[in-house]
Amino acid sequence: MVETSAALGIIERQTAVLARNFELLHRRTDIHDDLDRAEYLLLRTLDQHGPMDINSLAVCLGLDPSTAGRQVSVLQRGGLVQRAPAPADRRRSIITPTDDGLRRMEVVRERRTESLAALLAGWSQEDLDTLGTMFDRYNRAVAAEYLSEPARDPSGTDISGRGRLATRS
Repeated sequence: MVETSAALGIIERQTAVLARNFELLHRRTDIHDDLDRAEYLLLRTLDQHGPMDINSLAVCLGLDPSTAGRQVSVLQRGGLVQRAPAPADRRRSIITPTDDGLRRMEVVRERRTESLAALLAGWSQEDLDTLGTMFDRYNRAVAAEYLSEPARDPSGTDISGRGRLATRS
């Protein structure tokens, strides 16, 4: 238990430093001048999982549906997503990224990837793979603990990733 407590103490401190470093990187780069982080992540989620309703999108992102709805409205005004009535329930809207939204998200993704490549240039492939795996496991643990229900696409398929550890490309 002593080793676990020491390891958890290190992890606790490092997550605080990591959060600060993410803010530092955000302030010192212009990567998110075109799309802010919320817009980028929303578009990334739609790109990865496909069109979905506000509630499913909110669950995927760990947001309140009203917050997700406000973010979608901003993106819709900017022409980056579109809403269409759900075929099975016309009271629900299905959110789909536009071609322009996907193009702008891809530009930000490429710039983020280039920035990470420069920052981690001296790391071995094994270290990069390990960091990616550990971030994935950490993010899945947070989702499992704090997301109230699995995210589902319009067909009802679980898209939250819970219960499976997959390598992302």
